[in-house]
Amino acid sequence: MADKVLNKVPMPEQDPKVRSGNFQEVTLGYSKAMAMEEAERCLNCKTKPCVNGCPVGVRIPEFIGKIKEGDFTSAYDIIKTTNRLPAVCGRVCPQENQCEDKCVRGIKGEPVAIGRLERFVADYIMENNASTVAKPKSNGKKVAVVGAGPSGLTCAGNLAQLGYKVTIFEAFHVAGGVLMYGIPEFRLPKAIVQKEINSLLELGVEIMTNMVIGKVLSLDDIIDMGYEAIFIGSGAGLPNFMGIEGESLIGVFSANEYLTRINLMKGYLEEYDTPVIKSKNVAVVGGGNVAMDAARSAIRMGAEHVYIVYRRSQDELPARKEEVYHAKEEGIEFMFLTNPVKINGDENGRAESMECIKMQLSEPDESGRKKSVPIKNSDFIIPVDTVIMSVGTSPNPLIRKTTTGIEVNNRGCLVVDEDMMTTRKGIYAGGDAVTGAATVILAMGAGRAAAASIDKYISKK
Repeated sequence: MADKVLNKVPMPEQDPKVRSGNFQEVTLGYSKAMAMEEAERCLNCKTKPCVNGCPVGVRIPEFIGKIKEGDFTSAYDIIKTTNRLPAVCGRVCPQENQCEDKCVRGIKGEPVAIGRLERFVADYIMENNASTVAKPKSNGKKVAVVGAGPSGLTCAGNLAQLGYKVTIFEAFHVAGGVLMYGIPEFRLPKAIVQKEINSLLELGVEIMTNMVIGKVLSLDDIIDMGYEAIFIGSGAGLPNFMGIEGESLIGVFSANEYLTRINLMKGYLEEYDTPVIKSKNVAVVGGGNVAMDAARSAIRMGAEHVYIVYRRSQDELPARKEEVYHAKEEGIEFMFLTNPVKINGDENGRAESMECIKMQLSEPDESGRKKSVPIKNSDFIIPVDTVIMSVGTSPNPLIRKTTTGIEVNNRGCLVVDEDMMTTRKGIYAGGDAVTGAATVILAMGAGRAAAASIDKYISKK
């Protein structure tokens, strides 16, 4: 019987030797038969622990129940009551640490493949044009959203569903935020993101691009335009560097810049005249999902050797296990317990090697992970012509520097109360602008919570 099957239905995917040479999606998705087979593994627990593990509260057993019946449209409608971007979440959410981590089936065997099923439903609806979006009746109120990333899109969609006239002000020339500029095509096709955004446009959400708030308009200007509340979902796009010698050399990038050139500027396509260095030996410094994205993009751009340089051991890697597994399959070389100390350049100012030192682990630091400390006289050099720094990001200070009355913490993140309002009345914030760099689904959860608070705030005015 299906409820006694211990393992998930395997996800079809491209062969590693083939996919490492293209930017097509790695995982190919379930067929209808696969999805219905996997759905049968769900026990429909009365306590629904999986729902408690979801930052946006997707009604998981209910939508899986509809998949069992072959009613994929109803499954989609159930998901959309709480999740504005199901095709995105089904691909990039860390389900293994959230909903699937709470799944009872995981006690003896593998949990139900909740993310794969969510992706299947969303893709099925998109492919078959099986969903119609009814534009809600207007309540006559206007709300502005700064940033068209996961938190901003979610907040805008939820407010539009309640009848608000929502305008999103986006700094880039396209909406999507990190979904467009950060996550590579082989993990999240941009056509999928655009379809999710189009569903918001059908709700009546207006998106104004090339609007750098703090330059083109200030928050005060937006308030003067008649918006009754503002949600700031501007993310954390300011890259951090290590502060070591050689970071200004040609061939040294932040992961944000490198991925933006490839993803948003289509640097992986020959027909686009995007400046991207054709590297031979690449070192990516860091161990998160962004580092994996950069390394896997570099191998697809033709690099012969790509190294992940990480100062802790594999056990401390913050990246998703699936991404690490795929990276290794594609030939990425991992250098654990290693830390850069200097980048060397040639006579033309181009990176040509990186000096590193071996590390060892000691007692845990403030994050709960073991500290990494250098081992004396363990220095060595690796030849590289490209170094990609993926050591974290911070919120851009532009908005807070051009707006009075908004407080930030010592990390430059906006301070909000339990209702997600900043220290200035009527201005809310969420996502990476508040937490620092985190996951897509956590940003979406913040956007959803902020929308509810904004609705409550305006209703009381």
